[in-house]
Amino acid sequence: MINLTNELRCKLAHKLTVSVILITPVLSGCASKVDEQNYRQSMEAFVAETNVAAHLASEDEINWWQQLHSAQLNKLVNDALASNYDLKTSQLQMKSALAKLGAQKAEYLPQGGVNLGAQRTGLADDVTRQSSANLGLNWQLDLFGRITALVDAANASAMSQAEQLRALRIEVVSAVVTGYISYQGNKQKEKILNLQITALEQSIDVLEARVQEGIASELDLNRTHAQLSQQQALLPDVSYAQYRDLSTLAMLTGRFSGDIILEDEQTILDTLFTVALAEPNKAIALRPDISRALYEFSQTNSLSVAASKALLPDVSLDAFVGIVSLGTNTLSNTQQQWQILPQIEWSLLSYPALLAQRDAQQYLSKAAYNEYQKVVLGALNDSELSLRLLSKSIAQKGYADQRYSFANKAFLQANAMYQEGQIPYLALLDARQDVLIAEDNAVNAKITSSLAKVKAYQAFNGRWSYGLKTL
Repeated sequence: MINLTNELRCKLAHKLTVSVILITPVLSGCASKVDEQNYRQSMEAFVAETNVAAHLASEDEINWWQQLHSAQLNKLVNDALASNYDLKTSQLQMKSALAKLGAQKAEYLPQGGVNLGAQRTGLADDVTRQSSANLGLNWQLDLFGRITALVDAANASAMSQAEQLRALRIEVVSAVVTGYISYQGNKQKEKILNLQITALEQSIDVLEARVQEGIASELDLNRTHAQLSQQQALLPDVSYAQYRDLSTLAMLTGRFSGDIILEDEQTILDTLFTVALAEPNKAIALRPDISRALYEFSQTNSLSVAASKALLPDVSLDAFVGIVSLGTNTLSNTQQQWQILPQIEWSLLSYPALLAQRDAQQYLSKAAYNEYQKVVLGALNDSELSLRLLSKSIAQKGYADQRYSFANKAFLQANAMYQEGQIPYLALLDARQDVLIAEDNAVNAKITSSLAKVKAYQAFNGRWSYGLKTL
């Protein structure tokens, strides 16, 4: 059982309060460009000191859901990764970001084009003809690094979109496993309900005969009917829950609900399923939400640099070369012409607007940095919260199993005593009701415990999410 001590909680709280001290020194060195690698190393060192999940260090968590040994679940996960529409949309958005990065890098190269033209003009009886072919170039020289800053911003935007895609993969996989476990759990609850209903119906048949013989009372019969109706009333909820789970799985895998046909694997809730992490610290530090927040900060910082560089002169080189033919439209008897024009443009009169734009972008950069720190703290809190949930669910499952065991023993004892005439039938009904409730709680505890393990893997996703790229 997982137990987070007060000492660990105090240690974590202390580390969170000094997070700014750990990370801020890196900020002072990013006047021109954020060093994402340096930030990431500082982040990993910070998480290592918090030591949130050291007790989970064990096996490699790549493809962790395969611990359940379910071919159906493995296929659903693969189908979702291949066919989920949100993933397809995110992949296209990432390709768009990469294309924008390529377009921005092209700004390093000369821009221009070729122009071919022919002209014929008439004025009274005077007709003139002219043809030309020209090549014009404009080359913005990146002497002060403005284009480089824009390229850095575009690169950070593309990396941020890649992290968004990874985060979406994590969400899809976790949702598929959650939906599958929930479906199998609801199937098990339906099976138990049907067994309970059958047992109550058999009891009613016996009681009706005994009432006619005057051995049992109408009170016993009515109480049994009430229990039967109570159990039957639960069936529609369980049936709807199964359809809801199938609908969720269908949406995740890009299909209709009717296309999802699953075999019963109710024993999946009893399968050995543990939470083990090869490198717990990296499982947190490499989370895509942290990486994405870092890249978004890097993007706004680069845009801030570009806004500052816009205050400096803009140096460019214009060039022109071509041929012109006077008196003909066929480019015959041509004359050469060319021109080279270096120029410096400085928007001095636009300084107030440029200064305001620079200040606005710097504020956005600071806001993005604050958001990055918030995401870091949120990731640590989310990880610790998932461990608390896991610990709670495991403890509750143990108590629920004990409750069902004792309630079932009590029912068997009550049944034996009733057969011997030692207790009235109402006492047997009470014992049956206790075991029904205890069994339902035990199943719910199994489902909750399994879902808490999924939640823990979802929180500690930094390493296993990279393995999804190979599926």
